[in-house]
Order: sequence, then C-alpha cells, then structure tokens
Amino acid sequence: MVEKPFPLEVFGSGGPDRGLLEQEWWIAAIQEPLAEFNPYEGDDFPETTLPAFEAAWCAFRQGEDAGHDYDLRVRRAFFAQGRNIGRREVLLEIAEEAGLEMSRFERDFSGDEPRRAVLAEAREGVERYRVRGTPTVMLPSGRKLRHPIAFPRMEDHRVVGVRPLPCCGEGCLEETRTLFEEAAAVK
Repeated sequence: MVEKPFPLEVFGSGGPDRGLLEQEWWIAAIQEPLAEFNPYEGDDFPETTLPAFEAAWCAFRQGEDAGHDYDLRVRRAFFAQGRNIGRREVLLEIAEEAGLEMSRFERDFSGDEPRRAVLAEAREGVERYRVRGTPTVMLPSGRKLRHPIAFPRMEDHRVVGVRPLPCCGEGCLEETRTLFEEAAAVK
C-alpha cells in the first residue's frame, strides 16, 4: 500500500474550517466508537495543516514504520488532543514523542524539499488520478474503491444530513478488510 499526501487547503476546499470539522467529528465518532475525538477548546486552532503533511514526509524519510507512527500521532494530536498541528513547535514535539532522530528530522523539516514533494505528490493525484478529496482508496490501475464510511450531505458549509452508515465500529473491520483484499488481489 502506498499513501500519498493530499492537503485539501491547496487542492480542495481550503484550509481547516473549525466549524465544519466540529460538525463532521461527531459523524466520525459514531462510525469509529473506539477512536477518540475531542473538539478544540480555546483559540489555538490550526490555520493550516500543510506543515503537518511536510513533517510526515520528513518522518517517512526515517522509514515506513517511523512515518506511519508519526502520521498517526499527528492525527491523534489534531483530532483527539486539540493540538495545533499547523505550528512547527508542535510538530517537533510530536517527532520527539515518536522517538525520531531529531537532528535529521529538523534538518529535513527546515528545507524547501518537503513542501515541494508534498505538493508534487498531491498534484499528481489531481492530474493523473482525478483525486478530489480524502480518503481516496484506489488500485494501481487508478480505479477508485469506495471506503465504507458515511459522508455528510452539505449545504452552505453546514452538515444537513448523513447518508446511512454502511457499518459502525467493529462492523467496519470486515468491510475494510474486503476492500483491501480486493485491492491486493489485483495484479
């Protein structure tokens, strides 16, 4: 499996919208009851998530396991801990918590290469594969697979409805397993 960054603030609907995310978090919490979702308290909400994509790119340079661990920690920081993942110092704290080799991480994170790489990978998703949002799961052929999650129905930047949940919590494991088995079976 290959994961690619797709910063919505550059290639989608704009930067993180606190009001919209607070509406969508309850949908995610219903679908994944074991995950922790906590709305932000206070005013330190990220104006951008692009630095988080760049930091994750730097973490992946230290290995697949390091990259996946760091990426998950950034997601937890944002969705469960109310940490501003748009701030460099927060991303450095997360790197330290993840046990990354800090001098290498800071050196990689200080250059222009991470932003160029993130934007190039996302641009390829738009231009070559017609990616429009996240999550997008696709086969190497470019055929998109629909992940078993409920997407909200939106009007004027407000959630006005939710399509039926195709699965919930543990019930999604089999749906997700089937999706990835189908993807793995394609040669």
